[in-house]
Amino acid sequence: MTAVARPKHRRDALRRAPERTPPEHLPSIDAELRRQFIEGMSLAACTVNVVTTDGPAGRFGLTVSAMSTVSADAEKPMLLICVNRDSAAAAPILQNGVFCVNVLRDDQSYISESFAGRNATTRTNKFACAQWMTQTTGAPRVADSLVAFDCRLVSSQVVGTHYVCIGAVLDVHIQARGSPLIYANRGYGTLSQPHYRSAAAARGEVLRLGAFHTFAPCVVPGIIERFTADGRSIDLQLLEGDQKRISDALKFGTIDLALAYEWDLGPEITNEKLVGLQPYVLLSAAHPLAAHATLTLAQLAHEPMILLDAVPSGDFFVRLFTERGLTPVVRFRTGSFEMVRGMVGRGLGYSILVTRTTSNVTYDGRTLTTRPLADEMPTRYIALASRRGGTLPRVAVDFADACRRIFSGSGPATDVATE
Repeated sequence: MTAVARPKHRRDALRRAPERTPPEHLPSIDAELRRQFIEGMSLAACTVNVVTTDGPAGRFGLTVSAMSTVSADAEKPMLLICVNRDSAAAAPILQNGVFCVNVLRDDQSYISESFAGRNATTRTNKFACAQWMTQTTGAPRVADSLVAFDCRLVSSQVVGTHYVCIGAVLDVHIQARGSPLIYANRGYGTLSQPHYRSAAAARGEVLRLGAFHTFAPCVVPGIIERFTADGRSIDLQLLEGDQKRISDALKFGTIDLALAYEWDLGPEITNEKLVGLQPYVLLSAAHPLAAHATLTLAQLAHEPMILLDAVPSGDFFVRLFTERGLTPVVRFRTGSFEMVRGMVGRGLGYSILVTRTTSNVTYDGRTLTTRPLADEMPTRYIALASRRGGTLPRVAVDFADACRRIFSGSGPATDVATE
């Protein structure tokens, strides 16, 4: 018979102890030893996992780093997870008797942030951050997680502030490709992948660069072309992602330098403004509003909007309206810049963007047009970002200097339109 521990108190009566404060219900604690333990464990790298459950107690999930194998040689393979007793998901996992451990890929930190409660856009519905499937137990599985272990709970035990839950693995989903999302030193990172060691790499000319994914294709190729025009050979290791992924990579040390927007990078990151960009309206050439020379947010507020929902751009574009007492009609959301252009080209709505391209044609041949906003708009800056207090390698220093020259106009202009 399955032994499942039940919580002693109602879930809504539980209260989370302040972070870094020893829980009152535990015996006397050596505060300094606890501090050293927490600091030491922050340096122990681990995979990032989202544990989910569904059943009579409802659908819940949380981000968990404490996951480990127990045995592969039992009747069913077994693993364990540790779940904080104060978590809203703790009691449902015990009551449902099933859970799925979703091991995240290195480009899925946003899922971890959602289930850790740090993503404002999904705080009321954490499951909105991904697509879901089920396997044997019915517990939700991230459709494209790196690995997923579908488990039946066989035992649980209270140890300090956590339930230690052991699950029998009934089914396993494995992606054909990908690397795990790693958490260490209080930041996300990824495993370094073996790659061909070029002559440039042997000389130490490795440029580890991050770039915000919407404007990266517009600016990075041109800068690299000019940076290497004198015959300089570099080994480019490029990471493209949203602001959070770039910030985490800088903090974790997987990149040295980044081209990003200047806001929401965090106090550990320094940034230097390079060029300012103004928001503008993107329309299908056949859209009725294309007849206007300029547009206001009030004119757009009742039209269907295609929102570029990439962190932090999505919140920025919505705030342009809400700060004026307006509410945009968001028809579709996507994190892809080209998907926005494609939907707008098909007449599904307008969009507001800051990144410009030199082409007014979508991938499928539809014609786009742009209009300036008559409202006073805040300027957003592309910035050079690096880790505060860090020392850049010579190639990164030279690349940063090249960016300054290019964007200041003392070097050849880039191909990005910056108004």
